[in-house]
Amino acid sequence: MEPDLDVKMKEDPQLAETNVQDGQIDSGEGLQRRLENRHVQLIAIGGSIGTALFVTIGNGLAAGGPASLLIAYVLYCGVLACINNCLSEMIVLHPVSGGFIRLAGKWVDDALGFMVGWNFFLYEALMIPFEITAINLILSYWRDDIPVAAVCAACIVLFAAINALAVAAYGEAEFWLSSGKVLLIFLLFFFTFVTMVGGNPAHDAYGFRYWSDPGPFAEHRTVGSLGRFEGFLAAVWSAAFCIVGPEYIAMAAAEAKRPRIFVKAAFKTIYWRFGLFFALGALCVGIVIPWNDPTLQAILAGESSEKGGGASPYVIAMSNLKIRILPDLVNALLITSVFSAGNTLTYCATRSLYGMALDGRAPKVLSKTKNGVPIYAFLIVICFPFLSFLQLSDNSSQVLTWLVNLVTAGALIDYLVICITYIQFHRACKVQGIDRKTFPYYGYFQPYCSYIGAVCMVLVLLFYGYTAFAPWSVEVFFQNYTMQLIAPILYFGWKLAHRTKILKPRDIDLVWDRPIVDSYEATFTSPAPGFWTEMIQMFGFKRQQAEQVDA
Repeated sequence: MEPDLDVKMKEDPQLAETNVQDGQIDSGEGLQRRLENRHVQLIAIGGSIGTALFVTIGNGLAAGGPASLLIAYVLYCGVLACINNCLSEMIVLHPVSGGFIRLAGKWVDDALGFMVGWNFFLYEALMIPFEITAINLILSYWRDDIPVAAVCAACIVLFAAINALAVAAYGEAEFWLSSGKVLLIFLLFFFTFVTMVGGNPAHDAYGFRYWSDPGPFAEHRTVGSLGRFEGFLAAVWSAAFCIVGPEYIAMAAAEAKRPRIFVKAAFKTIYWRFGLFFALGALCVGIVIPWNDPTLQAILAGESSEKGGGASPYVIAMSNLKIRILPDLVNALLITSVFSAGNTLTYCATRSLYGMALDGRAPKVLSKTKNGVPIYAFLIVICFPFLSFLQLSDNSSQVLTWLVNLVTAGALIDYLVICITYIQFHRACKVQGIDRKTFPYYGYFQPYCSYIGAVCMVLVLLFYGYTAFAPWSVEVFFQNYTMQLIAPILYFGWKLAHRTKILKPRDIDLVWDRPIVDSYEATFTSPAPGFWTEMIQMFGFKRQQAEQVDA
């Protein structure tokens, strides 16, 4: 039987201490639950849609062809859906600060929590200056004389201002920035449909022409069947670094106003978002431009002068069709997309550092908060965007490129740890006789989803850098495998230093912070507002009208 929560709370009175004031829950951690439903939903969308969906997806098309790209994206969406199924059940049950980082340390091994925490932090923090660099590249689409240093400084000031304020400011900023992403993706879907049926200056109803000429599959690196298979692998690697999202919801769960409802809803909608944004996005790219387009192939080979938004397959297609104005609009919306990514990376890096400090895996001073913001953790994180000034020098910019390449496998390692954590969590539930169907979120087809996710992540981590071996390249090897080498060093180093052990399923504490969240949720007497209710209320409609819309 599951431990009686009332008994647990009586044994440890601190668990029952809940201070709800102005959207804040005092659980001894100092964060404030101020993110509304609309904030969480748009953070989920913003975390899913990145610049890769609009720009670097073209490399996958050029290497693999439209069929390989679509198959790869559909398959990888299925893998991420399995991982989302794991993470959602654990996070909705335990919406703690630090998300999956603290779950790994609490339910598997403290050393695993240390490893994945620093892995996630380094990945998020080092990607911030990369996003600022991307903004400069997009701006260069219009003109080359925009001061790079001024753009870097402006981005740093804005990231600092948004993230130094209460979490509601971050949520509001992401709501509007992510709305720009949604507008952009639907604009590109609309562009694809209208032009393929003849709505273009040439009145050419090209339909699925490029699937037959030059063909559905491209050869990459070699020729024949092996070349087409390598093209498919390149499309898979493209999908692996384009399709993300569940981890960002997990990091925001500790600051959601109604975590058991808002976070659950955000996780549940990720499934259709994968299909709508990524699978349909891969299909559209393969429709609007052929994989053998000279500009697309030059970009893949690193020989093109196209930069930023100009490297987007959609912008290239618009240029080929002699369409004006629209490319400028796409580039303008791309800036909001990239800025949103940098803003979210700043937030997640801060919360990951803060979560590690709570459990002693980072200096304790980093757990101090002010106005609900982990102020010292934030000050550490905001130093990383200054690396964007390296792009002022050609030689120094190579250092930034190297740093980003070194941490690109970090996201894959995070997903592998999520699967490992769920496997341990599932075993603990089984051994302790706990019925998972009583949880706020019940993940179906488990633990098979966690095994599928783990196996796929291991395969991608092992083989996505295979090009370093044929021919052998030390540079390419370290660009692709540095994090795979660092992760075991972090894990075993902490394990040896602190003599940690892998927990047995019967010893895992599945209660943990649940009484705190349960007590907090119990303070709400009215039903949680739905997404569309909040949207209508935001624009000044009466509450009764909004509730009718939700009903």
